[in-house]
Amino acid sequence: MNIAQYLAQKMLKTRMITPAEALPGRAQPAFMLAKTHAVFSDRTLLPPYPKKLSLAMFGMGCFWGAEKCFWSIDGVYVTAVGYAGGYTPHPTYEEVCSGYTGHNEVVRVVYDPQQIRYQALLKIFWEAHNPTQGMRQGNDVGTQYRSGIYAYTVKQRQAALASMRAFQKALSKQALGTITAEIVDAPEFYFAEPYHQQYLAKNPDGYCGLGGLSIELPARRQKR
Repeated sequence: MNIAQYLAQKMLKTRMITPAEALPGRAQPAFMLAKTHAVFSDRTLLPPYPKKLSLAMFGMGCFWGAEKCFWSIDGVYVTAVGYAGGYTPHPTYEEVCSGYTGHNEVVRVVYDPQQIRYQALLKIFWEAHNPTQGMRQGNDVGTQYRSGIYAYTVKQRQAALASMRAFQKALSKQALGTITAEIVDAPEFYFAEPYHQQYLAKNPDGYCGLGGLSIELPARRQKR
């Protein structure tokens, strides 16, 4: 591969496709998932979940490391990795990596709002990765590695936007760039293949490209 071909391939990986360009996908998943979670062996990986629980979804680069950031947090019931934000129904990992699904690698967090606030999850999101890199995270390049918060409720979206403003202010003070994270309503979530689920629990020495900027999300002022 010459330099021109390499640059063209790299540009393709960082360009969001249009719906017309997307791979067709399939009506049903291409694989079967285990019912139990590799970390929470007494809990089901698959819905339905207890009614008292809430959902959150984040894109932070490679979803292996992103999932690990959340499963050890008190109040988190279960986690799962998957694909979201694109056009191809029930994609495979190979299809997502091709750049022709539009999907992002995401972690879905099922949590108990009586034990942990959504704001605490946002703090983990902002501090655990670099949200200023556009269509990449570290050495991982492509639209599937983009930073994103996918809100399930109006309150989640409002909290996410407020946290972005606060984190941007903290970044600007250190001249650390402009946030490129997308904040949109939660799209359809498609589970990733079984070997991706809780990957770093099964492979403790596995790859994790996540790295934060050593900047804390400022605490939100409480209304009196």
